[in-house]
Amino acid sequence: MKKESQVIFDRNVIEFVTVAAEFCNYMERTEGMKRSDFVDTTLKILPLLYLKASLLPECHAMGEDMPENYVTEEIYEVLRMNLAGLLAGRDDYLDVFVEDMKYSDQPITRYISEDLADIYQDIKDFIFVFQLGLNETMNDSLAICQENFRTYWGQKLVNTLRALHEVKYAQTEEEEEDNAEVEEEEDCGCGCHEHHHHQHHE
Repeated sequence: MKKESQVIFDRNVIEFVTVAAEFCNYMERTEGMKRSDFVDTTLKILPLLYLKASLLPECHAMGEDMPENYVTEEIYEVLRMNLAGLLAGRDDYLDVFVEDMKYSDQPITRYISEDLADIYQDIKDFIFVFQLGLNETMNDSLAICQENFRTYWGQKLVNTLRALHEVKYAQTEEEEEDNAEVEEEEDCGCGCHEHHHHQHHE
C-alpha cells in the first residue's frame, strides 16, 4: 500500500494554505483599486504569509515527477503589468541585498510589481495543485513551495515589505508637507482664505 502524507493535514499547513489563497485572490483583484488601499492591505498580508510559511512542518517530496504549474507567462505578465500600473511612480526601489551587488558598487533597481508577481507565481502554483486534493501531489507541491520560500520568495517578500513600507509612510510625510504648504498659502492673514472656502461650496 502506498504511503500517504500526514503533513498536509497539519494545522500549520491549513493556516498557510488559507493565507496563501487569500494573497493570490487579492493580487488578482487589484484592477481599479486605489494605490493607498492596495499598499495598506498588502503590508498586512505579506508578514502573515511569511509567518505562516516559517511555521510549516518539515515536508519532503514523495513522488519523482514535478507537480503541474498553473501560472503561465501570460498570466504572470498580466498580473505584473496590473500591479505596475497601480503602483505607478512608486514601483521601483533600490535593493542592496542581491547577489549582483558582489559585482557592482551601485544598488540594483528592483520593482515591487515584479517581486509580487514572482511571489504570486510560486504561491499560486502551490495553491492550484494543493486544491486538486490528491495526497501525493499536495505533499510535493508543499515541499517545493517550502523550499522556494527558503531560497527564493521569502527573501523577495521581506525586500518588498521594506519597499512597500517606504511607499506608505514616506508618502504620508510628503502629503503632510504638501498640506502644510497649502494651509500656509490659505492663511495669509488677509481673510482671503474665507473667500476661497465660500467659493468652493458654491
